[in-house]
Amino acid sequence: MGLRDDLDRYREVGEQRRQDLEEFIQYGDLGESRRDEVRIPIKIIDLPEFAYDQREMGGVGQGQDGTPEPGDPVGEPEPGDGDEEGDPGEEGGDHEYYEMDPEEFAEELDEQLGLDLDPKGKKVIEEVEGDFTDITRTGPTGTLDFERLFKKGLKRKLAMDFDEDYVRAALKVDGWGPARVFEWARSDENLPVSRIWIENAYDEMPADERTTYESLDEMNADVERTDTAQRIRRDGVDQVPFRREDERYRYPEIVEERERNVVVVNIRDVSGSMRQKKRELVERTFTPLDWYLQGKYDNAEFVYIAHDADAWEVDREEFFGIRSGGGTRISSAYELALERLDEEYPWTDWNRYVFAAGDSENSSNDTDKNVIPLMERIDANLHAYVETQPSGNAINATHAEEVENHFGDSNDVAVAYVTRPADVTDAIYEILSTEETDE
Repeated sequence: MGLRDDLDRYREVGEQRRQDLEEFIQYGDLGESRRDEVRIPIKIIDLPEFAYDQREMGGVGQGQDGTPEPGDPVGEPEPGDGDEEGDPGEEGGDHEYYEMDPEEFAEELDEQLGLDLDPKGKKVIEEVEGDFTDITRTGPTGTLDFERLFKKGLKRKLAMDFDEDYVRAALKVDGWGPARVFEWARSDENLPVSRIWIENAYDEMPADERTTYESLDEMNADVERTDTAQRIRRDGVDQVPFRREDERYRYPEIVEERERNVVVVNIRDVSGSMRQKKRELVERTFTPLDWYLQGKYDNAEFVYIAHDADAWEVDREEFFGIRSGGGTRISSAYELALERLDEEYPWTDWNRYVFAAGDSENSSNDTDKNVIPLMERIDANLHAYVETQPSGNAINATHAEEVENHFGDSNDVAVAYVTRPADVTDAIYEILSTEETDE
């Protein structure tokens, strides 16, 4: 078997694994898994492996009379050990499972659905020192930014530089004194020379040199002016003027370490209209969402709320196995969700998701007058409603449509419709991809 064949087999394994994951979400027994461990049934595909040359018959572990021979299956029952013909057994056969934690499950689902969610940290748990990138005017000598200081001094040196020989030559023009040379240098030649420097240079000049040239034109014909760049290339820089006000000291940037924590409020309708098939679709949609968000965040907490005409909090086990009865008032669940979030999970410290599911049947005007205003009051990364109607929309199943029409293309509200298990992965994508676009 060549390398290309091996790669093809590994790709086949990867594709089969993605198919196993999708089939598991849509049709598998989710109850086989726990909150912190996902057990996915898999179809076995032989991976490429080394095979010994069957012509080599010698070696340890070989022999006759019941001892293993090359090519004998390992762990297979011997003939006559339970392989006789007869009626099928009543016990279920063993299945192979791939066990993954929620983080692995989230990675697999990201790849399966083409998602790339990047949870944001909220609550600051630690402040640490980062790179020395911030600057202050004072600090220990060892943190002095000398490179910055040198550049400041060099920039000042270049700004103050002028051709001293050229200015001294102007002082040799007959009849020109310090005042005339200063005006000429600053106005006509734009040279950064000070009046004091000119006066000192004039005082140091022998008197007989002050009449060397009869005119400025004669001086220019005799003296060639050089610019700053030419002088630096010729003479270099012998002195850089450092000043205390140019000193800057480096200190470490303070980096806030934020915990990526999330609270997920799961709401489900348990009114009398929620028959078994509807309940199963709710559980089949919410369970992978729980695993996914638990795998995405450092710290995940879950609040489970059941409601008919009233709402009450339940634990996870009861939430995914609760039976139905009573009327329907969806707003009761959002009232309880708002209370719980405000008390224990402030928006400033927590990422928040509010997921609700049911058959879209609600008491008259409750969606418009109560549920939608409550959704607008509850700050959350994402609100989602999943309608489960196996037989299609009932006449009075309008809740999902009203929510969808009100919020439109909002990037923090998603509405999904599930009529059969095959719709579940599409619903999960609709929900999570909506939150993905949030900047």
